[in-house]
Amino acid sequence: MSSESAYSVVAKFMEDYQVKTSQKLKIIDLYLGYILITGVIQFVYCALVGTFPFNSFLSGFISCVSSFVLGVNLRLQVNPENAKEFKSIAPERAFADFLFAHVVLHLVVVNFIG
Repeated sequence: MSSESAYSVVAKFMEDYQVKTSQKLKIIDLYLGYILITGVIQFVYCALVGTFPFNSFLSGFISCVSSFVLGVNLRLQVNPENAKEFKSIAPERAFADFLFAHVVLHLVVVNFIG
């Protein structure tokens, strides 16, 4: 695969993404990107500096991974292409579930830190 064909694949993907993806899904994708970058930064920091307060690192990293999973679940439920799989779940309900799960997640994370 030449670099020119790889560029054309990426360009086609970006064009389709800009045209076919709704604004709601783009915002969720930005959130997922932010959470992914935060998790990578925490992992790199841990690898370079160490894990002295291990509970802090572990709770922060678990929070990032869990937030990413919850965000992916929200994206799956809100995506109109998946409407037949999630017939009984309205987008508002999916967002409410997402918020409730985040509240529970962060209560656990804060409790784990100590």
